[in-house]
Amino acid sequence: MKKLLITCLATMLLLASCVTKPANIDPVQNFQANNYLGKWYEIARLDNRFEKGMSHVTAGYSLNADGSIKVLNSGIKANETSRSYAEGVAKFVENPSTGFLEVSFFRPFYGAYIVFKLDDDYKYAFVAGNDKDYLWFLARTPTVSQEQKDDFVSEAKSLGFETDKLVWVEQ
Repeated sequence: MKKLLITCLATMLLLASCVTKPANIDPVQNFQANNYLGKWYEIARLDNRFEKGMSHVTAGYSLNADGSIKVLNSGIKANETSRSYAEGVAKFVENPSTGFLEVSFFRPFYGAYIVFKLDDDYKYAFVAGNDKDYLWFLARTPTVSQEQKDDFVSEAKSLGFETDKLVWVEQ
């Protein structure tokens, strides 16, 4: 019985540490983490259980001493006035020049964070998760042009995301 329990725990930890990406989502190359650090505003998302009803959502990224990236997400929940925070850590899955990271807010469980489109000047980013249920449009400013919104929707739709379910975040 003890051996079975150890085997089950080892399998759970192994599976918890595996992150995947949708087959047709390719992370950006020549990713520069130092340029990505700082504050980002969530412009749009596919709603998910941990952000349901949130507005004024931001994500902050800073470098940890061990080379991992500190993640500090925040937003205001519906019918509340104070900001909620979630702190996590992100690590590169392949290498530091590929925009494919694993992020955890509840270790040892990690999810994929795939930057699949990134402005040359790091002014906006399109980000996906493990599957087509997770999608974000992030920008350095709380508002973006209609052209950028249209580009995001077009790109996401072409990759198979359900763009009719996008939530445009109040900032």
